Amino acid sequence: MNKHSIKIEKIGFHWSTESPYLFVAHHQDHYPAGNDQLGPKVSLQGRLMGQDFSGKDGFSMYHGEVVPGFPMHPHRGFETVTVVTQGLVDHFDSKGSCGRYGNGDVQWLTTGKGCQHAEMFPLVHKDRDNPLELFQIWLNLPSKDKMVEPHYKMLWAEDIPKVNFEGGSVDVIAGSFSDTLSLDPSPDSYAMDRAHQVGIFLIKLEAKGTVVLPKRTEKTKRNLYFFQGTDTLSIDGEKVESSHRVKLAGDEEILLENGNAQSFLLILEGEPIDEPVEQYGPFVMNSESEIQKAFEDYQETEFGGWPWERPDQVNAGTQGRFARYADGRVENR
Repeated sequence: MNKHSIKIEKIGFHWSTESPYLFVAHHQDHYPAGNDQLGPKVSLQGRLMGQDFSGKDGFSMYHGEVVPGFPMHPHRGFETVTVVTQGLVDHFDSKGSCGRYGNGDVQWLTTGKGCQHAEMFPLVHKDRDNPLELFQIWLNLPSKDKMVEPHYKMLWAEDIPKVNFEGGSVDVIAGSFSDTLSLDPSPDSYAMDRAHQVGIFLIKLEAKGTVVLPKRTEKTKRNLYFFQGTDTLSIDGEKVESSHRVKLAGDEEILLENGNAQSFLLILEGEPIDEPVEQYGPFVMNSESEIQKAFEDYQETEFGGWPWERPDQVNAGTQGRFARYADGRVENR
């Protein structure tokens, strides 16, 4: 193993990481066919509805009671980057934005001074299963940007740069890879300044495929998540099994050599935000007093309220992928 690698650890649903990231949630649900309400067309008996993380029958309802997902909830002080590799997500927020995205799309939401949003997983197919896989990455904001205006941006699958090579490919969601630059994130994102070395990459390696992670800076923190595969991955000569996180040096080239089966990896890297982190649930600030102020502000303003009919609002089942922004702009895909 590379001499600067720190440790290897098993990963589950929530993955730990390093600054500037806060954590990653990996959702992989095998939802059945949907009903007329876009929920599962099966019995939900035996689940703790509203708090269902059971994985019963291959899926969870999470905080949803009709449609699986996460109804209206607040955030302040950080960014959510939601990478959906399979299935669909319906987005609604307190700024009046909404959308439907999935199957390779990425949503970048800078929550800034505060917003509410809902993330529901509509089961639009009534005649077949509705599998879902997504990664929600929490990226911190420095103190100077924690109170910026919230901003929501879509990075559509068709536009996300991809580096193809013999034996695999890299989706460049943030940062650069092999001289290929990502799309810009939200304007006040920590990733907007390329000097911060923020990189988010999804890597697919075919059997026996190889790729080299490029050298960054001495300050860069780099985490590799080997989240899917049936054989081992060799990292600078040391074999690692699937479902593990590996902390790697950011200032060296790292050779990845795949085993005898297809493998999928997520890479998160970036220079740390060297500031105190105080987190309580959906609020991430720099001090306990700022957390208290976030609760007070939310109780007083509800971060702009909720302009939608339901806390678990969804789009029509026939709706395609789209984004409607607070300024009235609409993108259809």
